[in-house]
Amino acid sequence: MKASYWAVLYVTGLLLAAAAGGCQKKETATAGSIALTPPAELGATIGSLAEVVKPEPVAVEGYGLVGGLPGTGSGYCPPAVRAYLRQYIATQLPNDRINIDELIASKNTAVVVLEATISATPSMGEHFDVRVALPPGSEATSIQGGWLYKAELVAKGTFGAQTRSLATVEGPVFINPIGTVDLDLRSGHILGGGRTLYEYTVLLRLSKANYRAVSLIRNRLSERYGPNIANAVSPSVIEVSIPAQYRQRKTRFVSMLPATFLEVTDALTSARINTYIQNLATSADRENAEIVLEAVGQGSAGKLGTLLNSSDAEVRLRAGRCLLALGDNRGLAPLRDLALDPKSPYRLEALDAVMVSPRRADAITLAHRLLRDDDVAVVLAAYDRLRQMDDRAVSREVIGRGFLLEQVVQSSHKAIFVSRSGDPCVVLFGAPLRCRDNLFVESPDQTLVLDARAGQGFVSVIRKHPTRPGVIGPIRSTPDVGEIVRTLGGEAEPGPAGQLQSLGVPYSQVIALLEQMSAKDAVAAQFWAGPLPKIGPSVKN
Repeated sequence: MKASYWAVLYVTGLLLAAAAGGCQKKETATAGSIALTPPAELGATIGSLAEVVKPEPVAVEGYGLVGGLPGTGSGYCPPAVRAYLRQYIATQLPNDRINIDELIASKNTAVVVLEATISATPSMGEHFDVRVALPPGSEATSIQGGWLYKAELVAKGTFGAQTRSLATVEGPVFINPIGTVDLDLRSGHILGGGRTLYEYTVLLRLSKANYRAVSLIRNRLSERYGPNIANAVSPSVIEVSIPAQYRQRKTRFVSMLPATFLEVTDALTSARINTYIQNLATSADRENAEIVLEAVGQGSAGKLGTLLNSSDAEVRLRAGRCLLALGDNRGLAPLRDLALDPKSPYRLEALDAVMVSPRRADAITLAHRLLRDDDVAVVLAAYDRLRQMDDRAVSREVIGRGFLLEQVVQSSHKAIFVSRSGDPCVVLFGAPLRCRDNLFVESPDQTLVLDARAGQGFVSVIRKHPTRPGVIGPIRSTPDVGEIVRTLGGEAEPGPAGQLQSLGVPYSQVIALLEQMSAKDAVAAQFWAGPLPKIGPSVKN
């Protein structure tokens, strides 16, 4: 059942803010002084009557059970947590034949503490990273290679208070092996394993109850942004849904709400456009000018077009972005030029503006060109947008239960990218990538070996058995890096002929071996590691 944003506000105690806005990646819009307090002769804005509840990230926590451990777990579980897990796990089991107390007590499982941060403006089912750690007092020695069974997350500080779940989480435990000398085997992350259970809704609140003002604001928002987009839930509170065209620009929409003028006449609209066009061209507060002009609507397009040839690159960026947002395709050319200019400081902003516009074909064409760019940050941004659009330039397959393998053929780079935040994913740029003919590569923890003799034509893949002496394999793979990744990470199940075809290696160990392959020139490809999760301080043991 979908939780409303009211529940989030209640359990987290969010305070009302006088200014709208927020900040997410690639969205910098805020409602500042110009947007909220325009000159009196330009008329009143929604922000003069109501304040926007500022969207804030929501800290969540919970407890769960990691399974699939090779005897490194522990039955340690505080009594209150045990009572909770008994009840919750029972709701997840398909039958009642499993003894939950025995499951918790097993050395192959471990009770863990979960913590995460949900974005300020989430969508239903949005993915996010979750930190997982053994609680203080646990005798477990390692959760590496384990799988977190489905668990629920509640607002931080409310566990045990019968509050509604805000998210769920499940998936393989990831312990970062890249750039780490001593691994902390007692804590890790579930990359992209969190799933939100509610849709963000904007809240507007009047300082005093006023039926007429609430009705006026509701009607104006529905007129400007779409029918029935606003709902007056009380004489002092209005709920506003995010319009479809702003689903990828939520914080921009939140910033536009207080900047939306209540009264609309030809004379007022003309005066507003002239004022903020001038501000966009010459003032230091161009961000607010851009917000107001977009809030005014398509009437701004004519004057915005005059700024597309400005000598100031920032003005061209903002004018072009605003035009595209208003459905005017004249904004495309200057944004495309900025994105392709290797000397421009606005490349990523321009690319993002094009990629979230309705101009899908033009956006894809631009991103394809940027896959061949010399700037790695630009290449990764283009790839990221193409994968979000499910473009054919990025092929995708699921490897085992743990991660994705993606291949990008059109890039001029030869590189292996591995994510360490968001969905776990190995990306092969310049695919297909092939190993050299003669190689011997061992993983840092000495659990995996790749071996190929000169002229052999195949690579032998060997894994140290995770629970007993001996090895699994060798399994033959072609020299293709994608095939090696499949052999490593695929489910360890016999094929049609009864022989093992893959080894079931966890994602963290796969990427550690890929790093070694690049470092030892077993494959002529750079190794790019994505950023680590940013959640907050870890659980102390």
